Amino acid sequence: MRAPLRLAPALVLLAPGLAQVPPPDSPSPDPVLAALLSEALAQHPDLQRAAAAVRMDQERVPQAGVLPDPSLSLGLQNDGFKRLEVGRMETSFYSVALTQPLPWPGKRGLRKEVAALSVDLSEATRSRVRLGIESEVRRGYAALLLIRGQKALQAQQGVFLEQAERLARTRYEVGQGSQGDLLRAQLERTRLQMAIWALDADEKTALAALNRLRQHDPADPIPTTAALMDLPEPELLSAEAVEARSPELAGARASVRQTEKQLDLAKLDRRPDFAVTAGLMPRGGLDPMWQVGVSISLPIYGRSKQQRAVAEHEHHRQGQDAEVTSVRTLLRQRTEERTIQIQSLRRTRDLYREGLLVQSEANFKAALAQYEGGRGSFLGVLEALNGWVGDQGAYLQTLAQLQAQHIALREAALGPAAPIGGGAMPSASLASGAAAPAASGSTAKPAAQAQDSGPSMKSM
Repeated sequence: MRAPLRLAPALVLLAPGLAQVPPPDSPSPDPVLAALLSEALAQHPDLQRAAAAVRMDQERVPQAGVLPDPSLSLGLQNDGFKRLEVGRMETSFYSVALTQPLPWPGKRGLRKEVAALSVDLSEATRSRVRLGIESEVRRGYAALLLIRGQKALQAQQGVFLEQAERLARTRYEVGQGSQGDLLRAQLERTRLQMAIWALDADEKTALAALNRLRQHDPADPIPTTAALMDLPEPELLSAEAVEARSPELAGARASVRQTEKQLDLAKLDRRPDFAVTAGLMPRGGLDPMWQVGVSISLPIYGRSKQQRAVAEHEHHRQGQDAEVTSVRTLLRQRTEERTIQIQSLRRTRDLYREGLLVQSEANFKAALAQYEGGRGSFLGVLEALNGWVGDQGAYLQTLAQLQAQHIALREAALGPAAPIGGGAMPSASLASGAAAPAASGSTAKPAAQAQDSGPSMKSM
């Protein structure tokens, strides 16, 4: 007579909880993520350095529009070398003269505009730093939620393996099970413990990365209440909206405008500059003399100097125009790539929610029922559980990479989308050493195959 399977009711109660499909993403903001973003943007030294660079360039703008400093000349003119003749000879005197350079009209205004456009370039750099920090925080937070979701999945898997070991031990002791079932259950619990330690290390690494961004101690805890599937899903952005967010495109356009102003200034440099001089010449007891003069610079080397400068800036403007086109083209390509990836990952996510996780749960329940009825093997149940764990882990990875593509789209990054990494799940080990016997009747799909059939998580 077959021994009663005391584990079966517990497994039947456990399975619905394991395979429950999470609800759709909530549109409400996450207060933990909002706090992390606020701290990082307020404390990060890279952003402070970029802001200081903006203020530095702002200080240069009024300097560029000021007249050149005047010069003061002091002199003495004396007739002869024997004695000082000031006051005795009409051509002997002291002199005090002030000279003020005056650039050609329009040059000061153009120099000021060139300096103001340097502020726009610094603002673009600061925007890139800000977007980069914000994206790093969002990726780090999603990675932390991914790892904690994987740890919760491992905890559920550990509950089953612990109970499975007790069942295998009971059946072995009454002579209705094999020692191999008991050893296999113990083996999988050991493997799971190794994976738990690995995920613990990954969690500490993720915490250290987030704490670095907000300038905290690497070991400071970050309590989370949300799960990965609770993160709000931003709407897709059009190519025009991404272009409006791109600091690189804004910087390239500012460079074009600056080069145009430099070209106008180079053309004005072909015009002469002036200098006005006023002086007073005291002569001791004699009446003082005074003088007023105007000097004009002569651009006689204009063919090899000023005209060359005009040609230089014209070539520079052409190169900057090409840079704008190149950035816009690459930005549109990245936007299209990410839009395609987001749409594909959304379909894959929905397929997990609506079909694959439900089917995986049903497969596990069927294998469990067969084992309870004596028609299946213990390894068949392990393999079915492994399939569910693999599918659930792949579902979490799909959610993480969907967030990664959304973050890259909002970041308007020109490079490939940075992936969101989590820990390695140990579920494949359950099937790797256990080929189910032909008599087991299990139809479970090995987890390794289930994972291979899932979506590719590589960044485009």
